Amino acid sequence: MKDGQGETAFICAKCGIPLEKTDTKFEYLKHEFSHPIRRCPSCGQAFIPEELATGKMLDVETMLEDK
Repeated sequence: MKDGQGETAFICAKCGIPLEKTDTKFEYLKHEFSHPIRRCPSCGQAFIPEELATGKMLDVETMLEDK
């Protein structure tokens, strides 16, 4: 199923409502970065796609741990 923007619609397993793309802050070792991800507007559950987890998040983690 596609949403209004032509992207795949994701549904919250807990609430049963569509996830909405929102800018979300992540913190690791007291450093923050933000990235738009899908979250449930009701309970806040987030969907982190594999490419974000193995891409930008891994890059930030590696950079901070090497310091």
